[in-house]
Amino acid sequence: MYLIIFLGVTILSWVVQANLQSKFKKYSQVPLNGGMTGREVAEKMLRDNGIYNVTVTCTPGHLTDHYNPTNGTVNLSESVYHSNSVAAAAVAAHECGHAVQHAVAYGPLQLRSALVPVVSFASNTVQWVLLAGILLVEVFPALLLIGIGLFALTTLFSFVTLPVEIDASRRATQWLSSAGITSPYNHQMAVSALSSAAYTYVVAAIGSLATLLYYVMIFLGRRD
Repeated sequence: MYLIIFLGVTILSWVVQANLQSKFKKYSQVPLNGGMTGREVAEKMLRDNGIYNVTVTCTPGHLTDHYNPTNGTVNLSESVYHSNSVAAAAVAAHECGHAVQHAVAYGPLQLRSALVPVVSFASNTVQWVLLAGILLVEVFPALLLIGIGLFALTTLFSFVTLPVEIDASRRATQWLSSAGITSPYNHQMAVSALSSAAYTYVVAAIGSLATLLYYVMIFLGRRD
């Protein structure tokens, strides 16, 4: 049963990623009417929300865009930073949505930030603890239970991430429309691109939950 679920999640993840890449490639060819680049869109959204202590920077890679609350930067990939397209505007506004969340002390973002140190430790150690726990489950079952607890933290982080990402996209699309960055013609493209990106987090959370349940089944199965 787990193998079927694993294959299903793997296929779904591939489909979602392929759809995301396809949409961003397509909408990267659709220019904004105002001619603004991703950098300019990000800077305007920050200013419009009264945020002046966050810097917009360019980072290498493709779809490596992220907001870093520790140093107050919105980091845009080269293809977004320099591009005048609907896709670039959507990504830039989404990352600025996280900066707005930070500024207004959005609850789920604060929770996710608080979990980062713990989840970072859990992610670095969980695979070894689980492996040792499975091998020694008959003689030291508590070790597997510890591994399950560590993995549960990463699963919790995946689900906490969902409202953070969805809310950032909501803030982005609302601002893109109200600020006149997107038009009635291309606004739905921005919404579609960000919705596709959100699905990747949903699939990741489902996959993490399925894997957690698999380890729980191993732990419970030792009693059979």
